[in-house]
Amino acid sequence: MDSKRQQKFSRQIQKDLSEIFQKDMRNAFGNAFITITDVKVTPDLSIARIYLSFMLANDKQGLMQEIREKTKQIRGVLGQRIRHQARIIPDLEFFLDDTAEYAAKMDRLISSLDIPPLKEGEEIED
Repeated sequence: MDSKRQQKFSRQIQKDLSEIFQKDMRNAFGNAFITITDVKVTPDLSIARIYLSFMLANDKQGLMQEIREKTKQIRGVLGQRIRHQARIIPDLEFFLDDTAEYAAKMDRLISSLDIPPLKEGEEIED
């Protein structure tokens, strides 16, 4: 369970990184629409694990690699934004959040199931 301080700091980083990806570095990653789905911060606030979701991106792994290569630049821009709110600018670790894809896959699997209806008077067995 994260402390209130960690939760607050995570929300701040998520908000600022969203603005960085949508405004400041929009052209750095092509047409890709990058969404920050979650941010987890260590108790000492020194490391932030950022989970990203991509839309309009053909090569998600390639884009992820490009973001990881530009981590230092992204951290610098983040540092400029939060320098008055945070004593330490956390190291950034980026991860691909594939929960939306997983949910869509599960939805397709469930939709494709052929479950016959119960006949009258029939009960479900445990």
